[in-house]
Order: sequence, then C-alpha cells, then structure tokens
Amino acid sequence: MIDVAIFGAGRIGKIHAGNLVLQAGARLKYVSDVNPQAAQELAAQHGAQVADIERALADPAVGAVLIASSTDTHADLILRAAAAGKAIFCEKPVDLSLERAQACARAVAEAKVTCMIGFQRRFDPTFDALKTRLAAGEIGDPEMLIVTSRDPAAPPASYIKSSGGIFKDMLIHDFDIFRWILADEAVSISATGSCLTDSAIAEAGDIDSAVVSIRTRRGRLCQINTSRRAAYGYDQRFEVLGSKGMLQAANHKPTEVLASTAQSVSQDKPEHFFLDRYRAAYAREIAHFLDAMVNRVPVRTTIEDGVKALQLAEAATLSWRENRTIELSK
Repeated sequence: MIDVAIFGAGRIGKIHAGNLVLQAGARLKYVSDVNPQAAQELAAQHGAQVADIERALADPAVGAVLIASSTDTHADLILRAAAAGKAIFCEKPVDLSLERAQACARAVAEAKVTCMIGFQRRFDPTFDALKTRLAAGEIGDPEMLIVTSRDPAAPPASYIKSSGGIFKDMLIHDFDIFRWILADEAVSISATGSCLTDSAIAEAGDIDSAVVSIRTRRGRLCQINTSRRAAYGYDQRFEVLGSKGMLQAANHKPTEVLASTAQSVSQDKPEHFFLDRYRAAYAREIAHFLDAMVNRVPVRTTIEDGVKALQLAEAATLSWRENRTIELSK
C-alpha cells in the first residue's frame, strides 16, 4: 500500500484525490491546504487526515506527494519533497521562473526520486491513440503539426496578473504536445498576439489571442493558434501532416449524435469545461504515476519535460514582446 499526501484541496486537487483513491494499492493519508475548511472537507470525503506540510513530509510511511496547490508553491514543494525522498507528482508548471524550474530538476536528479509533471493531454485517449498510430508509421514521417487550443472564456483579470502570461499559463500544454507528437526540439520560435476579447487582460499586461510558429532541428514545422474565447466551447484539437497522409485528433462532444432535418444538420458543441474534456486523461495520468512507482519504470512526463516546455513559453513571450523570431540552441 502506498500512502500519499496531497498538497492543495482546490478544484484540481479534488480531481486528483478522487482519482487516487480509485487506484488499488494507494491510500490518501494526508490533505494539506492553506484553507482549513477545504482541507477538512476533502480529507473527510476520502477518509484522510488533515496535516501541515511538515508533518506529511516527515512521515516515513508517505511514499508520494501530489502537488496541486497554487503555481507559486510548486518549486518549494518539489524541493522539500525531493529532500524528503518522496516520489512527486506536480501540476504544471514547475515554476514561472526557468531558473527555479531548472534548480528543481537538479534537486530531483540528485535525490533520485520519481517526479512527474501534470501534462495530462498526453494521457487523453484520443491524443494518445493518434501518437500510437503516428509512431507505428501510419502516415510516414511527420512533417507539420497544427494545434488549435481555445478556451471558452478567459479567467478573471486578477488571475491573469499572476498567471505568468498566456504562453506560460495556457500554451505551455501546447508546447508539450509539440515536443511529444513530433519527438523533436525547436530551433526557432516566433510568436505574435493581440488582446481581442477583454481590455482588462491588456490592462493586466497580457494578451488573449496568439499564434506561434516553430521550426525544429529536423526542419519540421508547427503552428499553434490559441484564444481565451471560443463561444462554442472548449476547442482542443490538432492534426499531423506526414509524408503518407494525415492524422487528426478532434474535439470531444457530450454525444456523437448527428441530427439531420430539412432545416439543418447539427450535432453537440464541444465539451465546455477542461475538467470534462480531460476527465479520462486526469484519471489515466494518476494511474500511470502510481504504476511507475510500483514497477519502477520512467514516467511519461518528466520534470525535464516541464523545464523544456517552460523554455519554449519564455522564448514565445520574448518573441511576442520584442516582435522578433527567437533562435534557440541546437
């Protein structure tokens, strides 16, 4: 039995806790949160105890921690958990500072502990199936990746101010998809953007719409288009063009019913909320994390993946702000 402590009892913490307790061989032992009521409610729901971080990390029975707290706490908790010899699952990003993220990666390597970063899109059944078919050579050598990533609505401007910006907060998932799907690294990146949906976002120093172009070491190309407003729902899809064809990963919809009448042909809009769209992915990533611990196999999304996605986010931010293409080391 693996005892686990979770740091963060908010929206994503509740999702991870609920998925954890469904795994055979795992038990949620401690819940810690700056909001005592939230911690107590989540602990009571799953038969766990409320504890502060020090107590949870000092307990030798705790084999792993799930970090689902605010972004500004991630790096500190990774460092403390690594020093305590605990396996770590941490939500993205590792940190908003590349230097801090790199320090975390070094600490994890020195402690020789498992550390997985929560890029749940790699565990989405549709995206995962596309990757499997791509790796099997179904469309030959991949040449171009087009990613569409749009939220139904923007978060409050108060959140935008501390989010690190659209490239670190939102597109960091798409940068991970780029590296995973093309199995390649960027040599140049160009980003442009505008504030088209809410002037409060511009006042907070950010943009809500962006286009990113990437060229890889092998000459492959990737384009990412994103917006914080898609009136029709949560728009998450991509396509890969290869030497022998194309693979597309479409949106998920509540149902696949297609209605055809004399007036129109219609179907459900895409699922509206990211927790609905990636429900299965969140469950699969926690199952993978625990499986990696039990069977001592590498995790699919490492802390190095987190660092490299953050590097791309920083380069995209610089490209947008300075209106130039950023050349990256080969």
